[in-house]
Amino acid sequence: MNINLTLIGQSITFAIFVWFCMKFVWPPIVSALDARRKQIADGLAAADRGKHELELAARKSAESLHEAKQKAADIIGQAEKRAAQIIDEAKSAAKVEGDRQIAAAQAEIDQEIHRARESLREQVATLVVAGAEKVLRREVDAKAHGDLLEAIKNEL
Repeated sequence: MNINLTLIGQSITFAIFVWFCMKFVWPPIVSALDARRKQIADGLAAADRGKHELELAARKSAESLHEAKQKAADIIGQAEKRAAQIIDEAKSAAKVEGDRQIAAAQAEIDQEIHRARESLREQVATLVVAGAEKVLRREVDAKAHGDLLEAIKNEL
């Protein structure tokens, strides 16, 4: 055999093999590589979106936590103000009640003083009549001299 004929046969076989590979083998491999490249690119893009969304969620959660703390502080402040208001109202009510009880006690004391004075007037009037009776050695008629006794009672 001649080396040239062998070389030409091998070259033709190689060319047919290359053509066959380019026509039937290469397109599925290229499409598989393209699909894989697209899948990897989509995965990386999804990872970037996920990272960005994670950062946004972290910011939102920090803001929500800050707002919740602020609202809690506001609620506590309002509760403290309301507690102070309730205490002031209770103090005012207690003062009003105390003043009312003091006024009632003072009125009762005034009535007792008035009753005691009236009782003393009656007793003094009786003593005066008794004293006058002893001085005059005769009986004084309380009914007959009622106006006189009433005037003496009022002077006392």
